[in-house]
Amino acid sequence: MTYQPSNGINTTSLTVKKVKSNLRIILIFLALNLFSFSFWNCSSSPGPVISPEKQTSSSSGASDAEKKPAAKNLTTEEKPKTTTTQESPTKTEKTKLNSSFTELSVPEKKSEKDVSDSNSQEEEALDPTRCLELAWQAYQDAQTAWDKGDLDTALLALDEAFGFLLEADFPPDSPLIQDKNDLRLLIARRIQEIYASRISAVIDNHRSIPLEENKYVLAEIKNFQTKERSFFEGSYRRSGRYRPFILKELQKEGLPEQLSWLPLIESGFKVNAYSRARALGLWQFISSTGYRFGLKRDRWIDERMDFIKATKAAIQYLKELHSFFGDWTTALAAYNCGEFRVQKLIQAQRINYLDNFWDLYIMLPRETARFVPRFIATLLIISNPEKYGFSLPPPDPPLEFEIVEINKPFKLATLAKNLGIESKVLEELNPELRHKSTPDRIYSLRVPPGYGAKTLASLENISRWIPPEATYVVHYVRRGETLSTIAQRYRTTVSAIARLNRLRSLHLIRPGQRLKVPSRSGYLSSRPSSMSLTKEGEKLVYIVKRGDSLYRIARAFNTSVKRIKQMNNLSSNVLRVGQKLTIQEGIPGGAQVYVVKKGDTPYKIAQKFGMN
Repeated sequence: MTYQPSNGINTTSLTVKKVKSNLRIILIFLALNLFSFSFWNCSSSPGPVISPEKQTSSSSGASDAEKKPAAKNLTTEEKPKTTTTQESPTKTEKTKLNSSFTELSVPEKKSEKDVSDSNSQEEEALDPTRCLELAWQAYQDAQTAWDKGDLDTALLALDEAFGFLLEADFPPDSPLIQDKNDLRLLIARRIQEIYASRISAVIDNHRSIPLEENKYVLAEIKNFQTKERSFFEGSYRRSGRYRPFILKELQKEGLPEQLSWLPLIESGFKVNAYSRARALGLWQFISSTGYRFGLKRDRWIDERMDFIKATKAAIQYLKELHSFFGDWTTALAAYNCGEFRVQKLIQAQRINYLDNFWDLYIMLPRETARFVPRFIATLLIISNPEKYGFSLPPPDPPLEFEIVEINKPFKLATLAKNLGIESKVLEELNPELRHKSTPDRIYSLRVPPGYGAKTLASLENISRWIPPEATYVVHYVRRGETLSTIAQRYRTTVSAIARLNRLRSLHLIRPGQRLKVPSRSGYLSSRPSSMSLTKEGEKLVYIVKRGDSLYRIARAFNTSVKRIKQMNNLSSNVLRVGQKLTIQEGIPGGAQVYVVKKGDTPYKIAQKFGMN
């Protein structure tokens, strides 16, 4: 295979197979020594070029064609000379390699003869500006070949680009030196990308995950054999519900079927599994990554728990990670803790991550470090359970269902009652429904096989259901308070406060911190007894007292500052003591007003006023 630049310049053909091992090593060496070599090249004038006589002394027995400098092959200003014979590919390759090493040679003190020979070569060489133009053209050709997937041609074009750059010998004060360095960096990056894709293809080509039984994997196998044995066997049993679908999707994308066991260590094959890192579902997506791969979350649904949509999203994520890192072990580590964290660690440690994941393993966070060996341990046990002392239970039967398109919110329990089945059957088929009810829009409901028509008929007898609005009060932490005392004050739990505020630690709160605190139905906020409303006609009125503010009043009576200002035609937030503020309008005549107190329930209030 040969590369010919698109500008028609006559260059010598290169045989890819013969020069691949030597030439590409030189290219990578040049890429890694980009800035150091650039500085040396710019500070040496003229460039350190060995004359043919020096090559003769260092290469005994070489032919005249081999001793000819490579710079001659790049000449465009001279007219092509007619020759009766052509150099063999082997000689040409050797000449080009010699020219590459010549550019990297340490400058020596030149004799008068050397200077004379160098001057004759410079007269035949290209103008540096022209060399830079040709290097850019060759880089563009490499980009075109890369886009077409022709990696061999791309590498050859990049080699030509490097050759032209080596010939572009600018003076130290030339403004084009920066352009030369920038292009050299672009070429180096492209070479790295090509080799990364090449190595990933050589290692496994998306098809298999290497199962290395090292000390880390053996430790996880022992863990599954002992304290996590029940977890492993229970997860294996639940896998039967979802693996048939997962396998089908993996086959569509051409990914290893071994990945179908990933949910075993991620979630134990539980669709509602929730981690400390707020990852949710069979595939343990955090909300941001789920959103990135099309998983929606709103008041009604959380598609991270949808075993169909989450599986498709996870497969796309895994495919993307493998394409990026080049091997499955590194891709799996990135799946657990994020690709950017793994990439940053790799860059900081300068690890050859494409060749050996276990060099990276010891530098990963503990939880992520265990993730990959746990997965490999899972694959080894499942492939040969008897060897590792397991007698695995039979998997559960796969979930079967049919889909009904509905456009009405209702409770699954109500539908299950009408269908004569248990509500947990519908809940298991539709785990993404947050309130165990369908949303107020078109929704694809999964029902047991044979229940589609009956479901549609039952909907006419089921009333619409709207979930209650989430309610909370705002609390500003005071000195000496803890989550426990705050939870006790508002009759809620520490975990509920932590979940609503996404607190990573249950012990780190600071004075002045704003917390949302879940409030029970009918329970307002801890309003001082002095803050009460009086009824005037069809209005509820509050009389401003010393120390009051619009925010404090709005918070006390579960309204907003904006609403109070609108109802009272206020243009500013300034209040005066004794001022009357309308808090609510339209109270029917004769109606009584009752302010809810701590410990009240709707039943107690109804009993107090003789109501049902």
